[in-house]
Amino acid sequence: MKPRLLFATTNPGKLKELRLLVGDAVELVSLKDLPPIPEPVEDGTTFEANAEKKAREYAAASGLPTLADDSGLCVDTLGGRPGVHSARYAPGDDRARYLKLLGELEGMPEERRTAAFQCALCLAIPGKGAKVEVGRCEGRILTAPRGTHGFGYDPVFFVPSLGKTVAELAPEEKAAVSHRGQAFRKMLPALLALQAGG
Repeated sequence: MKPRLLFATTNPGKLKELRLLVGDAVELVSLKDLPPIPEPVEDGTTFEANAEKKAREYAAASGLPTLADDSGLCVDTLGGRPGVHSARYAPGDDRARYLKLLGELEGMPEERRTAAFQCALCLAIPGKGAKVEVGRCEGRILTAPRGTHGFGYDPVFFVPSLGKTVAELAPEEKAAVSHRGQAFRKMLPALLALQAGG
């Protein structure tokens, strides 16, 4: 029987990405598959702190090995904002958030629109501690959205090496270059050890 792994998210986009990455190694469940668990307060000042807090608290509450991520967009000219507040940067949906960002960067020359997606991924195993891995994807912010894939800030985040926004990438292409994909590949040995009962 495959081990169960809780991915502590209700974001369907993140869940879909991780299912693609993890394959059949574990039985992946999300918070929506379990009885309600109180949501941890994300009060950390770093992605790593928030990811670890979420993973540890959900693992303790569920009794399951738990993978949690905290990720966001860091824009250099904005001093790293929106950063850990990426999901709460503006009220409303993803579009409202990236439109606010485009408004803040209006008139900014291309060379000053550099940014990075960052992700911290934490695996917490009840009674066995936690492990954190990080990933980073460099790019720049366009002046208008492009593409229909992905979620969040993907339509305005341009990856120069690919000549596309993240929202123009097929899921497999995104997994190959994304911040979450990088962090996950670093975490894969720990997940395979979980599969082996380690």
